[in-house]
Amino acid sequence: MVRWKIGVVVDCLRMPPRDGIRKVAELGLDGFQMYVTRGEMYPDNLSQSARRELRRMVEDLGLEISALCGDFDWIRGFTDAEFNKVNVPRVKKCLDLAADLGVRIVTMHIGKLPEDESHPVYQEALRTSVELARYAESRGAVLCTETGPEAPERLLAFLRKVGSPGIGVNYDPANLVMCGPFDHIGGVAVLKDYIRHTHAKDGVCLGGGRYRELPLGQGGVVFPYYLAALAAAGYKGYLTIERESGDDRLGDVARAAAFLRQLQAGELPTL
Repeated sequence: MVRWKIGVVVDCLRMPPRDGIRKVAELGLDGFQMYVTRGEMYPDNLSQSARRELRRMVEDLGLEISALCGDFDWIRGFTDAEFNKVNVPRVKKCLDLAADLGVRIVTMHIGKLPEDESHPVYQEALRTSVELARYAESRGAVLCTETGPEAPERLLAFLRKVGSPGIGVNYDPANLVMCGPFDHIGGVAVLKDYIRHTHAKDGVCLGGGRYRELPLGQGGVVFPYYLAALAAAGYKGYLTIERESGDDRLGDVARAAAFLRQLQAGELPTL
């Protein structure tokens, strides 16, 4: 059976970055994803010596950085031409930082795509994604969009249009449940050739565009079958816990890690 490494979006711990990284090690996790869109981890605020020091710290703790998050506006993503004038250079800086830290994955949101592929918003998102995917490829990285705003089949069609190994998917099953709901299990098979990173998150769709994020195992994500789908797709990357709400983030992350370990210790369903 596949044994996936378990990580966490370190920002969910609501600690200063380096304290959070040390807490990840204390929790016995394998690694972490971190936002680099603000504060001391923003590329402009990390000198080359600071980047080397951070990389040494992570290695000394026996951890890995599973991905960076270069998502400056998850709603607009790459769909707004004016915003892209400032967003594209910033995302490129995040890709440069990833290269310096030895990280291959930078995550973001493309933004909600119109159904009409000739729509200017769709074309702007496509043009920008092509430019950034090519830049990611030149830096030895993959720019991974999160799932959620559209059905997996529509996202797949878009990714094929981008046509670059520099574009991929950060598969978030909870986003598909909360924003659709879309088929979060069948979607793995649809997007399997592009999945490079995943979020372990849970939640429910309340209808009318409303949703609620919940601790792992308490929402609509059917984790045994979801993990079975990842195994069938040949995914070997991280299960990165993301907890965006709640008053006991640290406790929820620890319980989520135990939940994922328990699932991996047993037999997954056969699809």
